[in-house]
Amino acid sequence: MYAKQQLDRDRAQTAESLIAPAQLEQTQNAYASALAQRNQTQQQAGLAADQLRYATLTADRADVITAEQADTGQNVNAGQAVYTLAWSGDIDVICDVPEASLAAFKVGQEANVSLPALPGRSFKARMRELSPAADAQSRTWRAKLTLESPTPDVRLGMTADVAFAAANAPGKAFTIPSTALFHDKGQPAVWIVKKPGDALELRRVEVARYGERTVTLSGGIEAGERIVWQGVLRYRQARRCAWSRRCIPRISRH
Repeated sequence: MYAKQQLDRDRAQTAESLIAPAQLEQTQNAYASALAQRNQTQQQAGLAADQLRYATLTADRADVITAEQADTGQNVNAGQAVYTLAWSGDIDVICDVPEASLAAFKVGQEANVSLPALPGRSFKARMRELSPAADAQSRTWRAKLTLESPTPDVRLGMTADVAFAAANAPGKAFTIPSTALFHDKGQPAVWIVKKPGDALELRRVEVARYGERTVTLSGGIEAGERIVWQGVLRYRQARRCAWSRRCIPRISRH
């Protein structure tokens, strides 16, 4: 305030030739320096106010704290997580999809979800997100399914069984051992035993559900067909070895 008043007075006196122009220039420099100091002080005050607000943790909504990563009195660094807050609202079921089964999953796909903690009940779900890239450690793709009408007794952290609906063949599904599942260029497939001669055919199938030791197929095989349910990897290796032996030239005696 004083620097501004001094500048206005010197400008008026310079206009009436009462002071030298050099003195007015000095006053203008002093005013510019005072103005810069004021702006710097305001910025420092704003930074201090921000740091003071950071010291008070405030959630933008009333939800549930699921984890605490700091103790009372502990010094934390800037950006360090202190609490984990779970937003209320939509409830997701999270599962990891292996590479060999990735083609059978898509966003918007419907599924039935059952919870071991709530026996005898099932919930409709829809896949809302499928990770575009694999996890660096597990090499699986993270899928998130949203429950359509969850009840209050569905709680965070519960385990779930997910059964995907068979869109192409409703009500017609086959459950086979997981050892029978093979792959054909990244797509799930099984070995079919055909007659006559018990020739084998590698046929692609559609997977509706992956269980702990079983796989439910929604398409690709028909009732009455026989499949190889054990030793499919050995059979693949045996075919390769047989082909190699046929290609090895032999020397015969005459």
